[in-house]
Amino acid sequence: MASLAVLEDVEREEVEERGPETGATHEKKTSKRSRDQDEEQPSKRLESGHSVQVASHYNSLQETGLAARSQSRIFYMRNFNNWLKSVLIGEMVQQVRKRSGDIRVLDLGCGKGGDLLKWKKGRIKHLVCADIASVSVEQCQSRYEDMSRRAHRNDPAFTAQFITADCSKELLSEHLKEPGARFDVCSCQFVLHYSFESQGQAETMLKNACDNLKPGGFFIGTTPDAYELVKRVEASESLRFGNEVYQVTFEQKGVYPLFGCQYHFSLEGVVNVPEFLVYFPLLEEMAQRYGMQLVFVKRFWEFFEERVKNEEHRNLLMRMMALERFPGEERSKEEQTQQYAHAEEHQRRSSAQLPLGTLSRSEWEAASIYLVFAFQKKS
Repeated sequence: MASLAVLEDVEREEVEERGPETGATHEKKTSKRSRDQDEEQPSKRLESGHSVQVASHYNSLQETGLAARSQSRIFYMRNFNNWLKSVLIGEMVQQVRKRSGDIRVLDLGCGKGGDLLKWKKGRIKHLVCADIASVSVEQCQSRYEDMSRRAHRNDPAFTAQFITADCSKELLSEHLKEPGARFDVCSCQFVLHYSFESQGQAETMLKNACDNLKPGGFFIGTTPDAYELVKRVEASESLRFGNEVYQVTFEQKGVYPLFGCQYHFSLEGVVNVPEFLVYFPLLEEMAQRYGMQLVFVKRFWEFFEERVKNEEHRNLLMRMMALERFPGEERSKEEQTQQYAHAEEHQRRSSAQLPLGTLSRSEWEAASIYLVFAFQKKS
């Protein structure tokens, strides 16, 4: 497994993207549902399958403040993943802006709205947020309303619609306020793998993602790398692999069906649900049937090493505290050896001896199971 390249002279600045906000404002609003939100609720209800478990898990997650998150063992990994999404979204919005001023976005699996600020910075015109977890959708809408109230006249927020729906079982076109609406970008971050429970669910998810795109529009996202997951479980002496921050448990070895290949994934305080392998060549083949052409697919470390060469991306990485400063806080000799030997070795080889930016070995092992991808709809 390739190790994360370390970045020299990382400064600690205020985090620009912090994920879900917290505080009394959101706690009060979580229980409130607007009239529009009520009208958008799907007529179908989840009755069986793993969708119920996934929705229940994310509905039960509690909001935490920045202080609590900063104590997490995956604090820098979460910031790193957020930086990667920021770069991906920014690049795609720039591409769309070359041909269209009014950018419309569909966010499949919006969660609590962690990407709202990214869309605002992209100066989009309209956003549709959809997620299976009703509480998350409520919190996403609440964050949007707060953001809209704080927006300046010369920097207005975009318009938005919020939908609670299982995007692997329901067609979003039936819930859109604007029938026949088309989008410039569809973003699907860390959720596509839930839909590969069955071929039918995967097809419905792809239909939602791709059918609603304009010609030339982009379908972008992040998802676990099936080949990396299979490689690690095959190398394990059991059905499980991982470390103190993440664990992956398969039901069996040796047989990995194209759909419904279940494994259980847990990530400290964030995820604890069943997921399903997504073979990327299969995803590419399915997407082609919806007129999509692959732009790129990269492992997280590949995407990082390419984009961090850009000064703007590198500065954002610093501001978002997406890498941990090394040397930094006092660590035990055991922790130094186990978690930061790669950074220590890099520093020994560096003649400048500047502070470094890195992830702990455990965080990188968790982050490096993911792929980032982009498809474009043929004109």
